[in-house]
Amino acid sequence: MLQEKYQKLLKENNFQADAAQEKAVLVLQNLFVELTTKSRKFFSKKQEVKGVYLYGGVGRGKSMIMDLLFESLPSSLKKRRVHFHQFMIETHDFLHQARNSKSEDTDDLLMGYAKQVSKDTKVLCFDEFHVVNVVDAMILGRLFTALFERGVVVVSTSNWKPDDLYEGGLQRQLFLPFITLLKQKMHVVHLDNDVDYRELSTEGGSCGRYFHPINEETKKHLEEKYQELSGGAQTDIQTLQVKGRDIQVSATANGIARFKYAEICEQPLGAEDYIKIASSFHTIILENVPQLASDKRNEAKRFILFIDCLYEAGCILIMSSESYIQSIYVGEDHGFEFDRTVSRLMEMNSAEYETKKH
Repeated sequence: MLQEKYQKLLKENNFQADAAQEKAVLVLQNLFVELTTKSRKFFSKKQEVKGVYLYGGVGRGKSMIMDLLFESLPSSLKKRRVHFHQFMIETHDFLHQARNSKSEDTDDLLMGYAKQVSKDTKVLCFDEFHVVNVVDAMILGRLFTALFERGVVVVSTSNWKPDDLYEGGLQRQLFLPFITLLKQKMHVVHLDNDVDYRELSTEGGSCGRYFHPINEETKKHLEEKYQELSGGAQTDIQTLQVKGRDIQVSATANGIARFKYAEICEQPLGAEDYIKIASSFHTIILENVPQLASDKRNEAKRFILFIDCLYEAGCILIMSSESYIQSIYVGEDHGFEFDRTVSRLMEMNSAEYETKKH
C-alpha cells in the first residue's frame, strides 16, 4: 500500500526515484502491515512491534515518507504526528503543573505522563527528533522506557543518527542508555543520498519572497509586499500571551505580522513563543536579518528554531537579509543545523511550498 502511494507521489510531482527512499518506504510498509494486522494484541505493556527511526541529511524526504505511513494508518490506532519541539513543550508543561499539585518525584510524574500519553496515542510520529539540552536528555530515557513498556510504537525523523544525538552535551554519559534503547526498540534507517530534493524542486521556481542586501531598494520592495498582502488594511499592535508572558507584535494586518530580526532573535524567546507566533499569523515578514558568525551563536540558534516553527506551521515567510540565503550563517557552531535552515528557506521561497502547505 505505501509502496504504491510512494510511486504515485513520485509520478504526480515528477520526483526522481531514489533507492534510499524506496528502502525506507519498504521498512514502513512492513510496519504498516504489523500495525494493521496485530492491532488487537500489540498494545500491551510488552511492546511487540518495533518503531522506525529515519535519519539523513536535509531535504531527503524523511518527513514525506513518514507522512505516507501516518496518513495510511486508520484513525482507530490512535495515531498522532507532532513536531518534537512541541512534544517536549507538552512534557515540560505536564511536569510543571503536576509538581505544583503533587509531591511525587520526577520519575513518578513521568510514569503518570507516559500512562496519559499511551492512553491517547498508540502510534506516535515525531518530526525532527533532536536533543539540545541536558534537561531533555535526562527526561527522555525514563519517559521513552515507560512509553515502550506500554506498547507505544514510535516513528521518528531526524538529521542525526542515534549515536550522534546530544553529542558533546553535558552529562552525556547518562544519555547513552537512551541511545541503546532507541536502537533496540526502533529499526534505524539511513537515507544516505546527498541530494537535497527541496533545493531541486525550487530551482527556477522562486516566488520572490527574499530580498537582499539591506538597503533602501529592498526596504521599498518589502513595504510593497506588505501593502499588497495586507490589502491596505490598517496596521495594528497585537499582544500574544504565552504562559503569562506577553509578546508584543508591533505591526499586524489581515493575518500578517511584521518583525525586525532583533525583536525575534535578540530577545530571550524560545520554541513556545515561536510556535505561538506561527499559529497566530499566516504570513510573517522578517526584516534586517544580518550575516551571522560564531559570536552570534545564541541568535543563530533562535533563528534556526524560528524558521523550523514557521515551516512546520506552513507559514509564508517574506524576509530581507544582509546576504544570500546560503551565506546568512558563516560560523562553525551550527553549520550542520543551518544546512537544514537553508534548505527550508529555499523551499519556502517556492510555489510548491505554498501549494503543499496550504
